[in-house]
Amino acid sequence: MSDPRWTYVDTSVLVKRYVREPGSAEAGRLTSEYDVVTSRLAPVEVISALYARHRGGALSARSLATALERHRDERRWWTLVELAPVVLARSEDVIRRTPARTADAIHIASALFFQEAMGTGVPFLTSDARQRSSAEAAGLRVWWV
Repeated sequence: MSDPRWTYVDTSVLVKRYVREPGSAEAGRLTSEYDVVTSRLAPVEVISALYARHRGGALSARSLATALERHRDERRWWTLVELAPVVLARSEDVIRRTPARTADAIHIASALFFQEAMGTGVPFLTSDARQRSSAEAAGLRVWWV
């Protein structure tokens, strides 16, 4: 059973809300249609990604400021899964069973934890190919953006 109002959103999709790149329109639509659930790690990752684009010359100072302000306003509506010991232990298990990298494993474990806590399945949105295969291997229903 799944609950259509929730979707777990990885940082790779969240960043698309703030910068124009392939998949930005779909990311914007999906994250507006559903309640966003993500890891407590995601806000830090989004800020890091935005600053990396700015430092690399792909995002002007003005665009960076706009993106950061929008991110600050929007994230208060997100449901954040805490980096609790149970989630971190589950992340270790994900790493043992899949080729997930550390942050990917935290997102996958957070999504699995949220599903179990809510007693319902939620789609897992990502635009990271390696994370996609790990999330599928962990039993998540993945929506590719």
